[in-house]
Amino acid sequence: MSISSRTGALAASAAAVTIWGISFIATKVALREIGPFQVIWIRFGIGVMVLGVVVAARREFSWPAPSELWRFGFLGFLGISLHQWLQVTGLITAQASTTAWIVSTSPVFIAVIGWILLREPMDLARILGMALSAAGVVGVISKGDLAMLSGGTLGTTGDGLVLGSAITWALFSVFSRRLLRHQPPSRMLFFVMLAGWVCTSIFLILTGQSLLLLSLSGQAIAALVFLGVFCSGIAYVLWYDALHYLPVSQVGSLLFFEPLVTIVAAALLLGETVTVGAVLGGVMILGGVWLVARPRHTTA
Repeated sequence: MSISSRTGALAASAAAVTIWGISFIATKVALREIGPFQVIWIRFGIGVMVLGVVVAARREFSWPAPSELWRFGFLGFLGISLHQWLQVTGLITAQASTTAWIVSTSPVFIAVIGWILLREPMDLARILGMALSAAGVVGVISKGDLAMLSGGTLGTTGDGLVLGSAITWALFSVFSRRLLRHQPPSRMLFFVMLAGWVCTSIFLILTGQSLLLLSLSGQAIAALVFLGVFCSGIAYVLWYDALHYLPVSQVGSLLFFEPLVTIVAAALLLGETVTVGAVLGGVMILGGVWLVARPRHTTA
């Protein structure tokens, strides 16, 4: 796909966000029949093939230099293997809609990590945004039931794992920034995804988990194909193509709509209920993320 206009870039990024919003539902469908690492192995195995075709078609393929190997390996483990294991395992007990709200806090963690590691600026508005997002996460996980707080329990184990996945994604994003400046995004994504898939393959082999999935239902196969082709392949290409044409702040703002896509899809396809408390918590998260991620205008 070649993007040559602002409208085309916005359409591409909106399509990517829509695909990712549905990914949580497809993951829950696949988890009915296979384990988390098997879902990740299949999803990113397909994704590697899709990205390989894209890189070859764009004539961007070249073998990694020795100095790149450890970086690709580290990012693959962090952003694919570990991040996805936390998120996919969390989805076993967490609702798809709850997961989408929690994952949307990633920009807050990116700002915190950028402040700590990269000495990026931190002001009062960002601090208030973080506090608002944190309160929103509590509201989403508790679904507005404050009795959970007084009883010393809050959400499920899966909710905590999903929150951990938001942190690993933030770390992955921060560590990827410098690498992305020096090469085509599709090439970097291909090798990072390949490294993550290899890490997952090694874990499956060492733990003796079966890679033969002949007994899957048609519904599970469709979910896995969607995750691999669209979520791990096409959506990434659309997203990074849009980033080449528009400022990151404009493209990134569309991520605010991902939880809304998930809520609608989860209600229609999984029959998940939407509580007023969860929606209010989600609004607080988005408001906090906006305070953290909105562009700052400085004067010379």
